Amino acid sequence: MSVDAATVRRIAHLARIAVDEAEILPLQGELNAMLAFVEQLSEVDVAGVEPMTSVTPMEMKKRADIVNDGGIADQVVANAPAIEGHFFLVPKVVE
Repeated sequence: MSVDAATVRRIAHLARIAVDEAEILPLQGELNAMLAFVEQLSEVDVAGVEPMTSVTPMEMKKRADIVNDGGIADQVVANAPAIEGHFFLVPKVVE
């Protein structure tokens, strides 16, 4: 796949980048080089390669998925203008 001058202008327009006519040809070459590199990457055989999140093997830290109130309900509602129990009281806005 190669990029022509019209495509370079369109990309610049979509990216909201002001590009002079003198810069079109060099940008066309750079974009074509990038696309050629991506095409070259697609030729690599990755069958059997596991996806990884890091270059070092590690497991993500996980916590138990336990539902609780956090143990700080009093602190959460401490600055509320009106409360009832551990709930915020808000004025009615819909009739």
